[in-house]
Amino acid sequence: MQKIIELYKTALNGLSHASGLGPLFLRVFLVFPFYMAGSTKLGGIEGTAAWFEHSLELPFPLAMAYLAAITEYLGAILLAIGLATRFIAIPLIITMLVAALTAHWDNGWYAIAQSSDPEVSKRLNAARSILQEHGNYDWLTAKGSFVILNNGIEFAVTYLVMLISLFFTGGGKYFSVDYWIGRKFLNR
Repeated sequence: MQKIIELYKTALNGLSHASGLGPLFLRVFLVFPFYMAGSTKLGGIEGTAAWFEHSLELPFPLAMAYLAAITEYLGAILLAIGLATRFIAIPLIITMLVAALTAHWDNGWYAIAQSSDPEVSKRLNAARSILQEHGNYDWLTAKGSFVILNNGIEFAVTYLVMLISLFFTGGGKYFSVDYWIGRKFLNR
């Protein structure tokens, strides 16, 4: 039994050198959705503000649109390099909470409607039928199947959980600017 415990400790010690990989993977994954969301909002800030005001009924829609867009855009850049990871996680967490509660909450959990739902199945079959008769169905489906967007909270909550993890772990060992700043100036 002692041999197994020693082997386990040795394996854990070896893994500690790779502990920065988890935060790195989370950061890299989050860069893409936040960069795209921020870029899209910045590119159409007036439309984003109108959506915030009329559809989501948020106060100060233009200010909120700029705050969300800049947070997502800048957040993606900072996450990419692992700089100020814990600090940028906070406004990104708030952004995801607001998105989940205002834009997605009423649609339930799933981001993509479940095809096992009879109503969803009926609509998908109708769409396929129309496209097969009037469209180039094979070309349209060559890269994947048709789905019905449900727009639930699933993705927002997934990003939220990932950001909470980054808040507690930071940017990670070796693969973040935060780590190297900490080593240089905080002797960690």
